[in-house]
Amino acid sequence: MSGIAVLGASEQGSGGRSRGGGGSWWVLARAWVAGVAVLAGLAIPIAVATPAAAQTGTFAYVPNFTSQNVSVIDTATNTVTTTIPVGALPLDVAISPDGTRVYVTASSGVVVIDTATNTVITTIPVGSAPVGVVVTPDGTRVYVTNSISDDVSVIDTATNTVITTIPVGDAPGGVAVTPDGSRVYVTNSLSDDVSVIDTATNTVTTTIPVGDAPREVAVTPDGSRVYVTNSLSDDVSVIDTATNTVTTTIPVGDAPNGVAVTPDGTRVYVANSGSDDVSVIDTATNTVTTTIPVGDNPTEVAIGTVTTERTPTKLTLKAKKKDKDKDHPEGGDGLTLTAKLTAEGQPLEGKDITFTNAIPLCTETTNAQGKATCKVPGKQDKDTCYTATFAGDDTYLPSTVTLCKKRDDYKPDLSSVLPGQSDVRIPVLSSGKG
Repeated sequence: MSGIAVLGASEQGSGGRSRGGGGSWWVLARAWVAGVAVLAGLAIPIAVATPAAAQTGTFAYVPNFTSQNVSVIDTATNTVTTTIPVGALPLDVAISPDGTRVYVTASSGVVVIDTATNTVITTIPVGSAPVGVVVTPDGTRVYVTNSISDDVSVIDTATNTVITTIPVGDAPGGVAVTPDGSRVYVTNSLSDDVSVIDTATNTVTTTIPVGDAPREVAVTPDGSRVYVTNSLSDDVSVIDTATNTVTTTIPVGDAPNGVAVTPDGTRVYVANSGSDDVSVIDTATNTVTTTIPVGDNPTEVAIGTVTTERTPTKLTLKAKKKDKDKDHPEGGDGLTLTAKLTAEGQPLEGKDITFTNAIPLCTETTNAQGKATCKVPGKQDKDTCYTATFAGDDTYLPSTVTLCKKRDDYKPDLSSVLPGQSDVRIPVLSSGKG
């Protein structure tokens, strides 16, 4: 859950935690909007969900609190492609696993957007002052925290109706679901605890005391632990999901708010809005290994995997028969295959090249000249084809090349080039030396 807090960072200095009335909800929510989520190096206001939508490409959906709409960003061009009116005070956002629906909390309830048309298809009334929203991994349920009515609305995504309302603690805000979808964890900022909801029965099975003013919550990818930021006690509570108890409390910076776990589950990042830094927690030891200074009043953090652009490669292949000698005037039966791998005109050393001719022949590593050699024993059939393949790695794209023996010459098979490897030049080479 991104961009959610029951107390704005600007209010923490007073030490008070009253709910207030009248216009205080607007002031409270407006303070949350100062948050920034960072995904793949792009700073985006408040909250981002990126679907594999029916549109062509990948898109980010950004609720704009004051302008009462949602911006749709094409991540390929980083431009806003459309703006969707959603009503007053849009705050948090979640995307369905199949990418067809976007759910936005707003003052009117939960606004449902069809990503194929980028239009609002319905608005679902929920409790008072909806804040956080999360979709279960199977896409069948949406859980919404309502910070003033102190409950969680459960939405059936097939009918877009609230099927039950679950009482929780005081001022619920942060919400997260386990990877298996069996439990939902809700932070209650005014009662200083976390409600654990069993999604099979939609009841609170336990309430876990944590630190002062818990804000946000994140579950590790394996579902074994939950990390909760406590904004007034300046620490993070670690919950063991097997026992639903706090196993340790980790001191971090001032007024921690946003929290996110890396995809491999080895680190947790915490945005500390009061000390203007980010604490990095090692999940193996549950200690802060480093603190990173950032800008003023950081409130959110999101972790995305950035795919770097790989360099194209070029692979060529030569075939040479065994030389004639006095014992074999007609030429030898063996064959030597030599592949050369380059990138941007330079040889690539230390890369594995696999040689095949319908069956695996050998795998050899390129030398300083980018060459790898495979010796094929025995007499070769007239129509034999040989293929050399570089599988690619994190830095270089794959490439492949094939030579076919036709009437004692080795001719290229142009149809063998992999898609995207049209720049691979396959030489026509004859038997013999040179």
